[in-house]
Amino acid sequence: MAAAILIGAVGAQGADNSAVPRTADGSPDFNGIWQALGTAYYDVEPHAADFGPLPVLGAIGAIPAGLGIVVGGEIPYTPAARAQQQANKANWLAADPLVKCYMPGIPRANYLPFPFQIIQSPEHVVMAYEFASASRIIYMNRPDFEAPILSWMGHGRGRIEGDSLVIDVTDQVPDTWLDHAGNYHTDALRVTERYTHMGPNTLMYEVTMEDPNVYSEPWTMRLPLYRRLDENMQLLEFKCVEFAEELMYGHLRKGADSQ
Repeated sequence: MAAAILIGAVGAQGADNSAVPRTADGSPDFNGIWQALGTAYYDVEPHAADFGPLPVLGAIGAIPAGLGIVVGGEIPYTPAARAQQQANKANWLAADPLVKCYMPGIPRANYLPFPFQIIQSPEHVVMAYEFASASRIIYMNRPDFEAPILSWMGHGRGRIEGDSLVIDVTDQVPDTWLDHAGNYHTDALRVTERYTHMGPNTLMYEVTMEDPNVYSEPWTMRLPLYRRLDENMQLLEFKCVEFAEELMYGHLRKGADSQ
């Protein structure tokens, strides 16, 4: 409960209007390289430290504790969906799409332990992610622009509301998860993202999730994103396909070698 109160209190605050960075046309400026801290990438709900899936890794492979980023603490799953989440969690090392280097989807991409870059113009916002070289284009002020197909990173339509960037994301494939704990959605997911300046180098990221197939009601996650101020900061390559090849296809190569 304390974690939920803290998350709510932080989310209620905003930057002084004069402290918000601005573009040449006066819009709030979100350009930069940003990164989340914390352990939401393991589990967006509150969780204790636990053994990792590979005992051979010892302490470095253990799961760190986390306060969670779900407002209220718990995702409002239907009973059947909660049972599926628990089954996912029990088998996450084999079933999590991220292990195989698939695109993380939204909102997961924003709280991975990798930086991402926002490039903003009046017509589009581009978000480029270090993990798997993922990216997405948000179409500004085009609420009726429909997605041609479902995709791993979804279809984003954005707008400026006050000093916040608001993005509606739809048309994601149902394969992406929210974390290693098996929290998931279906292709009915609708995501509403809100990025709000808390100061020149901090954004509050608030995301509301709606999916009547698995959630009994809409719910929200909230966490800060921090500007990376490192000298010569840039996104580096993490093309993880080659790291997953042995996991996914090694049995085929070994089978061929034994013949």
